[in-house]
Amino acid sequence: MLRTINFMGVRNVAFAVTMLLTLLALGSWFVKGLNFGLDFTGGTLIELTYERPADLGQVREELVKSGFHEAVVQSFGATTDLLVRMPGDDPQLGNKVADALKAVGGDNPATVKRVEFVGPQVGEELRDQGGLGMLLALGGILIYLAFRFQWKFAVGAIVSLIHDVVVTMGILSFFQITFDLTVLAAVLAIIGYSLNDTIVVFDRVRENFRVLRKASLIENINISTTQTLLRTVATSVSTLLAIAALLVFGGDNLYGFSLALFIGVLAGTYSSIYIANVVLIWLNLSSEDLIPPAKTEGVDDRP
Repeated sequence: MLRTINFMGVRNVAFAVTMLLTLLALGSWFVKGLNFGLDFTGGTLIELTYERPADLGQVREELVKSGFHEAVVQSFGATTDLLVRMPGDDPQLGNKVADALKAVGGDNPATVKRVEFVGPQVGEELRDQGGLGMLLALGGILIYLAFRFQWKFAVGAIVSLIHDVVVTMGILSFFQITFDLTVLAAVLAIIGYSLNDTIVVFDRVRENFRVLRKASLIENINISTTQTLLRTVATSVSTLLAIAALLVFGGDNLYGFSLALFIGVLAGTYSSIYIANVVLIWLNLSSEDLIPPAKTEGVDDRP
């Protein structure tokens, strides 16, 4: 028989850790802010190709010498392809950067494949739409939970999701990781992953209310979490291994996306145990909450 782990025995310590992480994340978010990428702020993107593999450090030095101090240089696909991102509202900035790199290319000249300019109005629109998309995702999840579970479960799941998003974005803010559309996609994926993990535990808690009739709520949660622990660990570890491979081998283009997912999966695994379940204890969930309301039948008072 599987030995039950007393997860809720340290729930007060876990709550203190949760509050500390959340406050630090919110503090970083409001003090430092998010480091929005060109997708949201506007700027210029230049894709270059070289005859031989290009040295990223040398290209950065060449751009700094040419007066472009805020350029971000990344590998793009093959080792001969580079992507240069620069803030600015000058539509001709891309051509100026390309000309500067051509002039100092030496025996490994650069060829411009494309130049794209994203205006600040377009970037602001993308930022607003991205925030709206995140709110709609949370709203859709709230509606789903309202039909799928009793409202106390729904509150626990939503608090858990909010924690995961806040902590992930707070860490990205603290380290000033570029927040672009790919990172936004990672945050939306985190919401789905965390919800799935929480629902697995909640389903077992609900089932055990019927099986463990004499068990207290804390005992039920400990037993349910222990029963689903193997599945949670297997899912989380396999997901983290795949994300770690992206983080190491995915290159600069996928770094922010991979890092956000990695943080979110860790936060989601933690929150499904020590936030979602703790909210059920605070709300004093009981078996009576899971009993469907009795249907009232009209009384026939005709003679």
